[in-house]
Amino acid sequence: MFYRTDQPSAHLEQGLAHNPFNAIVVPRPIGWISSVDQDGRPNLAPYSFFNGVAYSPPQVMFAATGQHEFGGYKDSVRNIEATGEFVVNIATWDLREPMNASSVAAPHGVDEFALADLTAEPAALIAVPRVKESPIHLECRHTQTVQLPTRNPDQPNSAVFGEVIGIHIADEVIVDGKIDYARVLPIGRLGYMDYVTVRDVFSMVRPTWKASEDD
Repeated sequence: MFYRTDQPSAHLEQGLAHNPFNAIVVPRPIGWISSVDQDGRPNLAPYSFFNGVAYSPPQVMFAATGQHEFGGYKDSVRNIEATGEFVVNIATWDLREPMNASSVAAPHGVDEFALADLTAEPAALIAVPRVKESPIHLECRHTQTVQLPTRNPDQPNSAVFGEVIGIHIADEVIVDGKIDYARVLPIGRLGYMDYVTVRDVFSMVRPTWKASEDD
């Protein structure tokens, strides 16, 4: 099977019920992003185009695709560009339903913390609340937003980058000085309406190059 991605209905002609792109690049971590607008009103939304992108200094990014249901850029993008701050809250198995509830396309100014029955806890270094129920938070300072190519100018693709300036980790998920994934149970996004949780973990030591005498 092969189809061109610049032909919107090509996957349908191949017998695929949905565009499979999201089901191929998997699993994707979920960036559960909290922010505030210029009036201090909190916002919370999950983004599955999310990842860490650098070590020193530590940096993350998330991408918001399309416009807000009620017009303009999505609240997270607007808020972060206005205030320069955001928090990444790690979404877990136990928080799957509140995370999903916070994904609703609510009108501007709606508090998704209250909507999803979550507790807004103050951050240490920035004026953005974090999800108290989440075991891990990354406090971030906005560094830049990159507008990616789009086929429709009314549907922007915005990649938001931030430097991680502070990290919160709940003591109960640390075992022998390491984060215990079995205690965190982070969830990730698959394609369609499917998700995955981390339960099976394996380790591999990265090989090192040993130069031979002939090199």
